[in-house]
Amino acid sequence: MSAKPTDEKTEDIAVALFGELFMADQLARNRISKVLPKGMELSHFGVLNHLARINDERTPAQLARAFHVTRGAMTNTLNRLEWAGHIHIRPDWDDARRKFVAISPAGRSARDAAVQAVAPLIAEVVQALGADRVRAVLPVLREMRTRLEGE
Repeated sequence: MSAKPTDEKTEDIAVALFGELFMADQLARNRISKVLPKGMELSHFGVLNHLARINDERTPAQLARAFHVTRGAMTNTLNRLEWAGHIHIRPDWDDARRKFVAISPAGRSARDAAVQAVAPLIAEVVQALGADRVRAVLPVLREMRTRLEGE
């Protein structure tokens, strides 16, 4: 019976933690969306940023897995990015059923412009909180993410 208060306290901490994460996520997405270049959505920026960082091609299925979205949602995002000229989609020469996605020079420029628009906003928050405090919390958030990805 003595374990119950500990369980309740752990649950209270968990609920408070996820409540703060959800609210911070919503507020950050809202603020970042407002400063992205005209016509760019967060999902577009995420895919362009991912492709720019890995500097390699990915299949739509790999991208959907990386972003934890359905293939249909990723296809929609990729269609919009291709229409804007930000990505190139080519067939897999070994398996015609598959496609490969790569960032285009225009997509890299759009991603760089988005980073320049977003960076001051994020830096302002880090400066207000203190770089050391942010650096200290990153390993905890990273471990939370990897545990949640593994489930």
